[in-house]
Formats: sequence, structure tokens, C-alpha cells
Amino acid sequence: MDAMQIDQVRRFNRIVTERVGVLHDHYLGRDRPIGEARLLWEIGEQGKDVRRLRERLGLDSGYVSRLLRSLETEGLVTVEPQPQDRRVRTVRLTEAGRAERALLDNRSDELAGSLLEPLNAAQRSRLVAAMAEVDRLLTAATVTLDAVDPDHPDGEQCLRSYFAELQERFETGFDPARSLLPDAGELRPPHGLFLVARLHGELVGCAGLKLPPGAPAEVKRMWVAPHARRLGLGRRFLAELEARAALHGFDVLRLDTNKALSAAIGLYHSYGFQEVTAFNDEPYAHHWFEKRITTAPSG
Repeated sequence: MDAMQIDQVRRFNRIVTERVGVLHDHYLGRDRPIGEARLLWEIGEQGKDVRRLRERLGLDSGYVSRLLRSLETEGLVTVEPQPQDRRVRTVRLTEAGRAERALLDNRSDELAGSLLEPLNAAQRSRLVAAMAEVDRLLTAATVTLDAVDPDHPDGEQCLRSYFAELQERFETGFDPARSLLPDAGELRPPHGLFLVARLHGELVGCAGLKLPPGAPAEVKRMWVAPHARRLGLGRRFLAELEARAALHGFDVLRLDTNKALSAAIGLYHSYGFQEVTAFNDEPYAHHWFEKRITTAPSG
């Protein structure tokens, strides 16, 4: 990043906040700030776990509680503990809340129209396309990578989703018992690590790294959820694992993959991996790759 990039981002933020009317406490002409309006929209028709609501919006619990109390006082929402676990609270819209949400939706449509109306057809297309690209990139920047124990429930959930997808995509199906799965100890420091990716609190990927003494580092069990595959997360995983391997003094990174995973094969080629002869007996592998690590990647 450089100063010009930072300046452009700040300028963009100022223009957007001014143009969409979030600088005052009467968003869309209603007697409430944008925070309360956004909560009404996020709660939706089915209601939502308050904890998930906080994760989705990236807000601290105290601020969300204040917003919900205000909406509850107005009779727009109800907040109740779940019978099976009273520590977990669910927020739901009342009839008045659904009516208010519908009104906000209509006014949001009008605001969106007012942004497009002054532009000609070509300009509108350019603006909408640019917004879609900004949406995708900002979503990608929202994804977090966290190291967890391989036996952590989040890691196990990712691997179950990964194995289920392999079962569907491989010609022979997929049986984890036949695969050369690393045991948990091989993916724990100092012998390795295991990363999970989260988007608004939702698990969207995982990747493991083996750091065996006297042998190249190896990428294992890298998976990205289908709906998160246009966010550059696979490349981000590879960059992070390569950097971690370099920090531990490794100069070669290896991985193997199945012929059915054509998108992954394309990613490995574009990232600088070269195909090599088989270096293991993985029964589900058709391609083996290596990449020389010359310097610690910057990400």
C-alpha cells in the first residue's frame, strides 16, 4: 500500500457516506440511525441469533444490545432466549418491525434510483459493474484466517464439508480412510499448522501445512466453500502457508491433487508451482506439484 492508495480509499469512503445519507441520525428520512435500520434488514423474516447478528455486522455486543433495546422499546423486535440454551438469544421482527423494514426497503430502492438517475445508460452500467467489483473485493478483505488446533470443532466442520465435496466430485468417490491424511500432530506447531477462514463468522475454508524435518513443507487439505470461490481465498491460503514455511526455513513447498479439481490445478500453475513426479503414494492423487521458496512472500 502507498499514500495514494490510502488517500483514494478515504476519498471513496467520504463520497459514499455523504451520498447515501449516513452522516445523520435520520437515515432514509426515518427517525433512526443507519445502525438500527441495518439491524432490521439483517434480522429478516426468520429472525436471527443475536450472536450471529454481531458477527455478521462486526459490532461489539454492547453496541448491538443498545440498538436492540431501542428497537424493542419501539415495538419493532422481540428478543428472547432459546429454550434449549438461555444464553443464546434470538431476535425477531414484530408486525410493526416487518412494516418498518418494508418501508425502509422501498426508500432504499428510491435512494439507489437517485444515484443512477443522473447518469446515462453507459455510465450506469459502468457504475453498477464497478460496485460489483468493489463488493467482491471488500468481501474478500473481510475474510479472516485463524490458526486453530486440527481437532477444533471449526476445523472438523470444514474437513467434513471438504470430504463431502470430494465424495461427489471424484470418479471413485472419496474415503478418508484410504487417503494419506495427516494426523492431528502433524498439523500442530511446531510440526505444522491448520488454518480456518471465516467470513462474517461463517466458516468458508481451511488449509493445513506440514513442516516435516528433513523434507519439503507440504500443503494439505486446502478447501474453499463453493460460494466463497471468487474471493481469491485459495491464493491467499497459498501465500500464507508459503510465508509460514519460509519463516521456518523451508525452501520447497509441495502438494498433490486429483485430476477432477481442475480449478485448483489452474491455481497451482498460476501461483508458480511446477508439476513433478509423484513423491507419495496418495491413492487419490493424479498430479504432484512443487514450488521453490526464494523469499518470504509479503502476502
